[in-house]
Amino acid sequence: MNYKQVLNYLYNQLPMFTRIGASAYKKDLKNTLALCEIIGNPHTSFKTIHVAGTNGKGSTSHMLASVLQEAGYKVGLYTSPHLRDFRERIKINGNMIAEQDVIDFVEQYQSAFEKIAPSFFEWTVALAFNHFALNKVDVAVIETGLGGRLDSTNIINPELSIITNIGWDHTDMLGNTLPEIAIEKAGIIKPNKPVVIGEFHAETYPVFEKIASEKNAKLYSAFKEVELTLIEKKQEENCFYIKYANGSLEDIVCTDLLGNYQSNNIKTVLTALRVLQLLKYNISTDDIKNGLQHVKSNTGLLGRWQVLQRIPLVVADTGHNSNGIAYIVEQIAEQKFKNLHFVLGMVKDKDCNKVLKLLPKNAVYYFTNANIPRALSAIELASFASEHGLLGNVYPSVADAIKAALTKAEKDDMIFIGGSTYIVAEAV
Repeated sequence: MNYKQVLNYLYNQLPMFTRIGASAYKKDLKNTLALCEIIGNPHTSFKTIHVAGTNGKGSTSHMLASVLQEAGYKVGLYTSPHLRDFRERIKINGNMIAEQDVIDFVEQYQSAFEKIAPSFFEWTVALAFNHFALNKVDVAVIETGLGGRLDSTNIINPELSIITNIGWDHTDMLGNTLPEIAIEKAGIIKPNKPVVIGEFHAETYPVFEKIASEKNAKLYSAFKEVELTLIEKKQEENCFYIKYANGSLEDIVCTDLLGNYQSNNIKTVLTALRVLQLLKYNISTDDIKNGLQHVKSNTGLLGRWQVLQRIPLVVADTGHNSNGIAYIVEQIAEQKFKNLHFVLGMVKDKDCNKVLKLLPKNAVYYFTNANIPRALSAIELASFASEHGLLGNVYPSVADAIKAALTKAEKDDMIFIGGSTYIVAEAV
């Protein structure tokens, strides 16, 4: 098979959550354990850091990887979903896995794996762990796909677990209350291994305290450990004054990730780095500053308050649930523009009304849908949106919607593109 044929095999012959949704979610780790047994349990040959959470886990994972790279470590990074290229999911020091490596892995293990009938995600996790082991990474930052307890990545025994936050997402699979969702995410906490909790929520924090205590896992709370104050916003970076609660560091850090919501993720990352230092990782203050300042160039992160052009201002962001959209709406309100144009698409299995009620009514909407089966049709989305006073036209593709917005926007207007990771994937 060539690379295109291999991707078609992975995408089309096996269940893929990003395309079909909940029916692709497998509620146990048996398949992943069986696959990794076949390939020699590669995940046991390198150190790992495990990252879960409703929002921010992708940014947090990339920031950590960037700092560890600056510190001289050979760093694996496994994240999902991808935006432009499947290979974004599996990187070493910012370099995507080679197409030939994907081909070789699938051809080598196809017949053995088919007896297990793994999902797309299970295939990809096995591929990532194998790639990291073959290339002898020092440490791999592993982002969960969905949840934590039953996520395919949860066969690792990490040196550190991180839970960024808990919000409303995937309730059909993870639970209908925040504590229920927290229990699923807390499934990545391992016995006698430290865990960092990013954000405080009165309903979920006691869940983490209880599970960490039961597992004798030392719990670090980022919201207690680090104070962060925004001191300067530049066109290409934001700068913060940081102060650790224990007085070990006071300094200024800048990051090339522009979203206001990144402040919470930076607290989480700084706390995690402090724990890694306690675990004898050789990470200096300069490594931290350089890593945070060059996340995008070090790791290739896309789609987080990504400025696509300045005149008119065009921004794309992958925030897609009510918590993520709330942050985005706040940041849009801070921008200076004459008129707001909003290219919007969503997926069928989200609570779209929860999101739509948060969106600004004083915008012109361009309703569309990504080119995946899971996408909510633009016509349905426009109908739901009209019930919330959000008005606009329907476009058959993301490209058509963006083209229409660019045609109508004046130079001092703003165009925002989002509502779904898959809308952003077709935009960037």
